[in-house]
Amino acid sequence: MSKAPLTKRQREILSFYQRYIQEEGISPTLEEVAQNFEVNKVTIFGHVKELERKGYLVKADSHVSRAMGLAEADEEARPRGLCVRIEGRVAAGSPIEACPDMEELDLADLMPPGGEVFALRVQGDSMIEDAIADGDLVLVERRSTARNGETVVAATPDGEVTLKRFYKEKGQVRLQPANARLEPMYFPSVEIQGVVVSVIRRL
Repeated sequence: MSKAPLTKRQREILSFYQRYIQEEGISPTLEEVAQNFEVNKVTIFGHVKELERKGYLVKADSHVSRAMGLAEADEEARPRGLCVRIEGRVAAGSPIEACPDMEELDLADLMPPGGEVFALRVQGDSMIEDAIADGDLVLVERRSTARNGETVVAATPDGEVTLKRFYKEKGQVRLQPANARLEPMYFPSVEIQGVVVSVIRRL
């Protein structure tokens, strides 16, 4: 059964828990989470309770400060691959709306350590010169920032989603296709939803 969807802030807090637990071997306190996001502890408490209610975090002991852990932790002793949900399609031509999908892939070897990854199926040929073709699957690390030159999934100001190389320039953002026939797209700003880390193609 799929879990309830998360808000952007909840995804960021869950990613922080994942990184912290991987690096430190213990879960962070609410104070540490609050300091990381530069907000008060009450705000973090509300988000953490929602993550617990939605099944992403579990509390092992209500009497200690580091009791919150990842819900999947007890499953890690069982040998298994990593399943990634294919969340929809993303345009590599004219932007389209990304829609939920129920497929899953076992792709443990292609994942960046500690990152949250999802998959999208490419539609269009605007990234063909970067060897990303129509029908390919791209694995995307969920991030809200990107470096110049990275291939990103970006939401444009009109709410559409597209796959392009990202460049932040003076006063604007350039989304650059990898296809000599196509012109770059310029916007005052875009919302970065993730950065492409792998491409999968069925031959």
